[in-house]
Amino acid sequence: MTYELYYWPGIQGRGEFVRLALEEAGIDYVNVARDKHGEESAEKKLLKFMGDPGLVHPPFAPPVLKAGELVIAQTANILMFLGEKHGLAPADEGGRLWTHQLQLTITDWVAEVHDAHHPLGPTEYYEDQKTEARKRTALFLEQRLPKYMGYFEKVLQQNSSGNRLLVGDILSYPDLSLFQVVEGLCYAFPRNLSRLEGNYPEIMALHDYVRRRPRVAAYLDSGRRMAFNEDGLFRHYPELDT
Repeated sequence: MTYELYYWPGIQGRGEFVRLALEEAGIDYVNVARDKHGEESAEKKLLKFMGDPGLVHPPFAPPVLKAGELVIAQTANILMFLGEKHGLAPADEGGRLWTHQLQLTITDWVAEVHDAHHPLGPTEYYEDQKTEARKRTALFLEQRLPKYMGYFEKVLQQNSSGNRLLVGDILSYPDLSLFQVVEGLCYAFPRNLSRLEGNYPEIMALHDYVRRRPRVAAYLDSGRRMAFNEDGLFRHYPELDT
């Protein structure tokens, strides 16, 4: 089966968490966001698919994965499906639930990263909420970021397998997602991350391990990996990275 991944063109966004899982597992997929005819064609395909009146379970927003007759939305939901199908999650129920729990925590974390630069919501431009963004980002960097980093550092330390992975002795989809969060934070807040990274050696070791995975490394070095930019989840505004 060749999967179809539907997401907005021009940004990594939440779709990148799904792409990393697809790439690591060596799964054939069509990345509709990188339509060969350009971003306009890709967006038209996405909107047409999202608005299809024949969808029994219509998604609220992308990313959306089409797997045969299945149409699956929500990043954590898609990753749970891929993890169980393609060896990126444990086989036992308790392990699968723990893996999903970690991914949901990452989902909360990513939402807070986004709200740091858009505290008044996505319908307003960043330029129209700079004052609020400075206050929200300062609180995020001082209080919330260490809380999330500390939690995942503890999870890695307490993994009884001792292999610097989040779940047991296998690479799982939250490992890939944590890598993407660190990548995004290094782009958005390079000054702050350079000061903090020494406090979280397990997280940084996991990040480096994922980056060296052959399939992930090949993807990162390919033209298929979109660059971070100021339209996505992780945005670099120098005035916020103080």
